Amino acid sequence: LIVSVVEEYSDDSYSTYQKFLNSLFTAMKNADGGSCMDDHDTDPHVSMARGVKFKSSYHKQQYMYAANLEVAVWQAMYPKGVVIGSKSYASFPPGVKGSKKTVGYGNIYFFFDRNNITKAFPPSSSLTDQQFYYSTLFSKGKASSFYSSVTSYSSNNNQEDNGDSWEYNPYQWKTNMAIHDQTNGWDLPPNCNEEGETFVGIPLSRQSASNLQSTNTFQEQFDFEYLLDRNFTYIKSFGTNHGWLVGGEQEGNSAGSIVDIDTAHIPLFNLGTTNPNMGGLSLSDMIKVLKTVQFGTLYIKPAFVFADSNGHLKLQFEADASSALGYLYDNLCQMLGIKWNYISPSNSYGLYTNCAMHAAGDRASYGCGPANANSGGFCPQMTLAYSPRFKSQDMAAEYITNANNYVDYWRALYPYGVAVGTNKFCDTMTSSGYSGGCLGLFLNRMDLYYVFAPDLSGAWVQFHSNGDSIAPSSIAPTYEGGCDNPRNHYLDKCYKLQYKKYKKSSTISNFWSSLGNVGKLSFVTLSFMMAVMIVAIMFVRVRKQKRKGEKDMLRRLKRRKRRDKGTKEPILPDSDIPLGVEQQNYSRMSGLTRNKSMEDGWKSGAVSGALKSAKSYDAPILQPNRSTGNDADLGARSFPLEESNTSRKSKRRSSRRQSPPQRNSSLNRLADGFDPTDNPNFFLT
Repeated sequence: LIVSVVEEYSDDSYSTYQKFLNSLFTAMKNADGGSCMDDHDTDPHVSMARGVKFKSSYHKQQYMYAANLEVAVWQAMYPKGVVIGSKSYASFPPGVKGSKKTVGYGNIYFFFDRNNITKAFPPSSSLTDQQFYYSTLFSKGKASSFYSSVTSYSSNNNQEDNGDSWEYNPYQWKTNMAIHDQTNGWDLPPNCNEEGETFVGIPLSRQSASNLQSTNTFQEQFDFEYLLDRNFTYIKSFGTNHGWLVGGEQEGNSAGSIVDIDTAHIPLFNLGTTNPNMGGLSLSDMIKVLKTVQFGTLYIKPAFVFADSNGHLKLQFEADASSALGYLYDNLCQMLGIKWNYISPSNSYGLYTNCAMHAAGDRASYGCGPANANSGGFCPQMTLAYSPRFKSQDMAAEYITNANNYVDYWRALYPYGVAVGTNKFCDTMTSSGYSGGCLGLFLNRMDLYYVFAPDLSGAWVQFHSNGDSIAPSSIAPTYEGGCDNPRNHYLDKCYKLQYKKYKKSSTISNFWSSLGNVGKLSFVTLSFMMAVMIVAIMFVRVRKQKRKGEKDMLRRLKRRKRRDKGTKEPILPDSDIPLGVEQQNYSRMSGLTRNKSMEDGWKSGAVSGALKSAKSYDAPILQPNRSTGNDADLGARSFPLEESNTSRKSKRRSSRRQSPPQRNSSLNRLADGFDPTDNPNFFLT
């Protein structure tokens, strides 16, 4: 998109824009940086896409007309240009917490690279009323009149193709398209209406050294940093601004490239778009089918470094059709390959795609390598860099030689290949006793989304290095209505908006919304049952305590009535404790000594209470035969069988008036540390 900068002139012949450029280049030159600047200021533009392929010349004309009609509306809306900006907030550099500022209008920005804005410079003057009106015209919803008035655009679009008419033939698609250049897009197979970047492969990236980007470490067996020319001894620039694709770009040491994460991987099977309405297969269906794909531990072995026909620098791995890697490729083609040459795929779910770049009849033995037919899509390669530009042919040859020397070291280190992984990634032990060698589902070369362990031993979602997010699911909205359209919910922008709202919502609402209808009903039912059970238990306990209280009250009433009536208590020959209330206390004491221990009985107070009752009653005390020490001699003595009621009552009153130590000397002995269990005749004495 070509952009024009509005020129404003003062008294002299130089515009304000020209003066700004002159000042900028002078400042950079004074800082010894002017010689490295690219003078593209005379051609301001916006790069919209690269490698676009139209279905036909007619489709290209229609697109150009619709796009330029939109530009015509903008020209009518802003006849004298517009100061761009926003009222939103942003942080510079991005990702810095607590430093968000208002973006404002008319700023100029310093881009560290195409992905990262590190500094914003506001203008020296504020907007006029007229400038502010046009800057906020679209955001205030006042653009509808311009869209209704501008309905045509006069231009001869046939000049774009010099009058030639052409149409893409999808039936010229070939199986070996799977290993073609991704920077120029794909030639899509029949019934596929949208290009996509989803593929399955082997993740090989490691933690990036960049301060702006980071990734997880997926393998510890290879350090691809030894294959990179960081000091630019051999390479002077790159054909794209991506630079080295492996190892992670280093801050302050990049040749016009983006500071990016390490994206080392080996693509095996390209699945294409995740949009079912465009001929693809949804992400959930891809995962469902891939979970049923049987494969063994994936071993890889580097072969050599080379530059392909498109000028891209790659590391080739051995393409053994009889290995687990080749067996996996065969299964993927049979289950998810496109229908081609009257051969159709087959899987247990009946889920297929028209956008896979592999045919259902393709096999690993048709792939690249001296032992294969070199006509299929099986060719395990890893791209090191897109279109590197060497300083000379000799420098290119020297770099390739040095890189392959290090590859030979890896080949000697792993003569039978190696199953890559770490102790934190792909460490699941398979049935064969091996760990490592996992397969990954990538949404694009940067985003590993799902991981599958060998021998169907496990599968999981792969989170980013910060641990709180997963990879987005596609690129841009496809249908009208943006993210409000349900058909766009799985796309990148819509997914991020939905995930952002999900994180801001409370934990309880997240939990409740994740249950679903059946889960919510089960949760409510279980909560109701628990509440009923708790109420029932409380009711039973209350009734039980009430009954116990009633029994205690009746027992106390009976005791009081018995004392008031003066019930005659017979004295048995073998006990000095009268029957009645005191006998009950004595029985309680005896039960404690029999069942537990005398120590527990004294602690519980039962024995103490019994002794108090016995002493307070002041009954005749039985004395053992001191001469013989035999308690059987007690029977030779005589005992009064009963006493009068009057004497008993008077003795009780006199015993109550006595102080506790005088009334019960046994308790004093207990307080002094006396243990009654040492003397079995204590209760008789």
